Amino acid sequence: MAEKIDLLVTGIGRLVTPPGNSPRFGAQMRDVREIEGAAVAIAGDRIVSVGTEADVRAEIGDAQVVETLDVGGRLVVPGLVDPHTHLVHGGTRENELALKRSGVPYLEILAQGGGILSTVKSTRAASEDDLYAKARKSLDEMLRQGVTTVEAKSGYGLTTGDELKQLRVAKQLHDTHPVDVVSTFMGAHAVPPEYKGRTDEYVDLVVEEMLPRVAEEQLAEFCDVFCEHGVFSVEQSRRILLEGKRNGLIPKLHADEIEPLGGAELAGEVGAISAEHLLAATDEGLKELADNGVIPVLLPGTSFNLGLSTHARARDMIDRYELPVALSTDYNPGSCPTESIQLIIMLASLNLKMTPEEILTACTINAANALGRGFDIGSLEPGKRADLAIFDAPNLAYLPYHFGINHTFGVIKNGRVAVWGGNIS
Repeated sequence: MAEKIDLLVTGIGRLVTPPGNSPRFGAQMRDVREIEGAAVAIAGDRIVSVGTEADVRAEIGDAQVVETLDVGGRLVVPGLVDPHTHLVHGGTRENELALKRSGVPYLEILAQGGGILSTVKSTRAASEDDLYAKARKSLDEMLRQGVTTVEAKSGYGLTTGDELKQLRVAKQLHDTHPVDVVSTFMGAHAVPPEYKGRTDEYVDLVVEEMLPRVAEEQLAEFCDVFCEHGVFSVEQSRRILLEGKRNGLIPKLHADEIEPLGGAELAGEVGAISAEHLLAATDEGLKELADNGVIPVLLPGTSFNLGLSTHARARDMIDRYELPVALSTDYNPGSCPTESIQLIIMLASLNLKMTPEEILTACTINAANALGRGFDIGSLEPGKRADLAIFDAPNLAYLPYHFGINHTFGVIKNGRVAVWGGNIS
């Protein structure tokens, strides 16, 4: 036991956490640890003891306690993890709202030069300082929602220089903001206008120029591709992801979002850490994910915002295929312009039919493992990073039940108070 406890969190009405470091599969997602009258002892940026307040005080014994923080009987869970966002971008796309509401399909808007390509134009025109200021504002909101780790994809530059610009901004945010930012290179997010009709040539650029530069500057851990009809084919996606692996980047994949193209099967084939969206994934695709240990990251805010009547088959994934489902906002300026993980919690309950325990697991340990960080975050265990979200709620079920508000009272990030009383410290 540490000789000094830097922060002793007490007065926890109910502490709820998934156990361990590994993804929770199928029915395991409902198996969470609940402790009433709990406390957490923290030394530096690490948890040293979790349990009832009496047990924690007994365990730390005569150790010096520098600060005690009483959370007033509130709910405490692990800091939430948002494993799929498009955090760094220029501009907004509210001008497309009328098109979407009138029924114009997402891919048709893209084909007309809108959608992603509209954001590409704005991102190319923005300076690094402009992109940083905009993304920092979003990170502040995510932190106030209880999020302590965020994935950020590039993919709105679509030139070597502009992709690197996005990734450099994400790295700067990681270095300067309380929230940890994990970077994913996604140069294959769309085919830029200057390569229209020449997708294979653009893939050459991604593979031969962009990927080596990203690897050389160590600007990303992961490589993602929008594998979809009219964007990048399975064959083109395979080439990019395998070349990414050769450059040390772990594969992720936007898979089967709109059409059942075979993206889930490809994710299994290339050993992706996660497959994301999956609204149109087939039974064979889900089986491939299960057989190859791929984590499905579901984005219910996107189907909600696009007004779709279908949603990802979370219940099949959990009950039939025993997959370790994760959840995320998909924060982006087009199909899901929200930083609210708590909206996603409500939509996962309403449209994906997930239980509160499954939702917590999906937003913590499974999301952490979708970023290769289950060993460090995603559960409240001795030795893990001291990332805690404090909600003004009596229990987990209250979060999706009382919707449309931010329940976050406090956030502890790396053992330090980052949010208190709903305000960033």
